[in-house]
Amino acid sequence: MKHSTNPSRRRFFTQTGVGLLAWAGVPGWLHAMEGMGDMPTLPARKATPNYHPDVEIDLVCKPSSIGILPGNATRVQQYFAKLVKGPANTLTQLPGSYLGPILRFQKGQKIRINLHNQLDEVTITHWHGLHVPAEVDGHPLYAIGKGETFVYEFEMLNRASMNIYHPHPHNTTAKQVYHGLAGAILVNDDEEKRLELPDGEFEIPVVIQDRLFDNQNQLIYARHMHDRMMGFYGDRILVNGLPNFHLDVASRAYRLRVLNASTARIYKLAWDDNTPITVIGTDGGLLEKPVKKSYVMLAPGERLDLWVDFSGRKVGSRLVLRSREFSGVLPGMMGGGRGMHGSSLPVGSDYPIFSVKVVRQVSDSPALPQKLSIIKRYTAADTANPQKPVPIGISEGPMKMVLNGRPYAYDDIQPNERIPFDTVQLMEIFHAHGGGHGGASKPATRHGGEESGHKMGGMGMRGMNHEGGGKGMGMGMRHGGGEQGGHKMGRMMGGGGMGMMMSMAHPIHLHGQYFQILNRSLDGPESKGYASVKDGFIEGGWKDTVLVMPGERVRIIKPFQDFKGLFMFHCHNLEHEDMGMMRDFSVE
Repeated sequence: MKHSTNPSRRRFFTQTGVGLLAWAGVPGWLHAMEGMGDMPTLPARKATPNYHPDVEIDLVCKPSSIGILPGNATRVQQYFAKLVKGPANTLTQLPGSYLGPILRFQKGQKIRINLHNQLDEVTITHWHGLHVPAEVDGHPLYAIGKGETFVYEFEMLNRASMNIYHPHPHNTTAKQVYHGLAGAILVNDDEEKRLELPDGEFEIPVVIQDRLFDNQNQLIYARHMHDRMMGFYGDRILVNGLPNFHLDVASRAYRLRVLNASTARIYKLAWDDNTPITVIGTDGGLLEKPVKKSYVMLAPGERLDLWVDFSGRKVGSRLVLRSREFSGVLPGMMGGGRGMHGSSLPVGSDYPIFSVKVVRQVSDSPALPQKLSIIKRYTAADTANPQKPVPIGISEGPMKMVLNGRPYAYDDIQPNERIPFDTVQLMEIFHAHGGGHGGASKPATRHGGEESGHKMGGMGMRGMNHEGGGKGMGMGMRHGGGEQGGHKMGRMMGGGGMGMMMSMAHPIHLHGQYFQILNRSLDGPESKGYASVKDGFIEGGWKDTVLVMPGERVRIIKPFQDFKGLFMFHCHNLEHEDMGMMRDFSVE
């Protein structure tokens, strides 16, 4: 069966005013976007008769409505799940939230998930961070139409970690995620269990998103082309699908599992009283040992595992997690936060994420382990291509966001996108300034990496409540200090107007196995914007998404083991992904 996975882009261009641009002015981009066109889709995968899962879940995506703000219910798209077989703690619903239930798995489990599409459009679900066969990774080739079912079957190979599930249909990923289709996956293993980290009510998911509502409490999305070029930014911060999120806690240690599920917004997380943030894990699981930072950066698709100890704080004391001021991630000429994307909550400004209050005193609390996990560290010498890294070139032009100089197209694998099976590859992500391929690093500054890793435990919702009212917490507040920085592109992509594009930061996500960050370097002198974020990167351990700043080169080492086939890599600014900033690796 074949579905059209591309709603008419010509209609979109006309409705958003892009039709006012002369076709002759940006022919390459428009033809490239039209060329993304229809993607062939394969028949929906069925259950394997002799596959006997340890866990089976029916997962339904469908339209729904839920109260988010006072007044009218908000129309959303939502995941609903039913446990067919498996442990009782496999599914945990976030109270009062449109987000999908938390899925909890154990390393080594055999899993079957039956995805039922009840949306009025095609969809497919991607297991962001999971190491699974290509046919069950959620590639847009496998998108299913309304009324169809796709059956995923895989063994959980991941170490203990926090991962994500969200839609991945061609051209409409961002819209579906924005309207509610997203959820967290927690994987547990024996290494993590031995640490006896906080669990149950003391392990709290923190899923951060930003949203924009109209006066009827309905979601507003992508009003014009600038919303796509810069990424879409709301003016309210939601945590676990709730505004004004608040935690009541005891005076003891907690484990916060933090996920940036915004489509584009980058956060600089810090406590309001300057208490150091203690990181025990990132995307791919526990670090080797805890890392303390004054702040941590969190781009879309990234996760953090935080140890937060409220011991010694008096009952009644309060704490606020904020996103602090930073710059350099959006083009300065675009006005950064408040400018052309028009948000009253500018990117890079200072605003609250959620608040905490100590409500009860306890005498016992676990101690922070000083050794968390064992990680095999790769070096360039371990790779199959130490002298010739696989390039991932970020190209920005007038209304164009692409990788390796080409917009996404099915069956357009280039030679450097063909990866030998069962190899470990050195890769370099860099700003190509107009589409050239390459890879020779010219490091002006090198930044090392802390040790990292990741783990899991139980998930408790007790102690959370939803405080109403209009106090703080991103409720349409206006802040100064919006995004100002950005490196000017080395090459202008046209003659004025929208041709005067400048570089921006991109969170690059690679499907398949986790990778390790080898190093970061700059092609020129360090900017004020880079200086405002650089100390918040967690470099060690395992990752699947990395924020690449303007003028920066990031070298990573990634294994391609166990599975052949097509595995995507793309910008996890989901508006950029839907514009074609995505490619396939063919592992063969």
